[in-house]
Amino acid sequence: MEPVFTAIAVGFECVGAVVIVVGFVVAIVFGARALARGEGGRAAFLTLRATFGGAILLGLEVLVAADLIRTITSKPSVEDAVILGIIVVIRTILSVSIQIEIEGTLPWRRALTTSGAQVVAGQVARDRAASHPAD
Repeated sequence: MEPVFTAIAVGFECVGAVVIVVGFVVAIVFGARALARGEGGRAAFLTLRATFGGAILLGLEVLVAADLIRTITSKPSVEDAVILGIIVVIRTILSVSIQIEIEGTLPWRRALTTSGAQVVAGQVARDRAASHPAD
């Protein structure tokens, strides 16, 4: 059964990497569209940064899931648990620092929590609204 779960974990890792790469491409497109709409370089940069940051957050969440699957389905050992703990701590610190960078506020000071997917969805909604002003 272990090879099956290893393949599933590898699948999650691939999905996490694809999310980050596709998020980068989407961020570039949204930044370029903001420039094309004449919103200026600062707005384009902020759009690019927020969209790509959200994609990185989402990718990190998927990669943590892959690590969890890999660890709990392999032969359990204290060494594996410690390695997983270190990886989760590092990725959590990265996620928090990216959220602070995107939102400009500490995560525990926000009224609602925001996931990477919500950040990307918000950028998509903003882009649509800017592309199709109230008719």
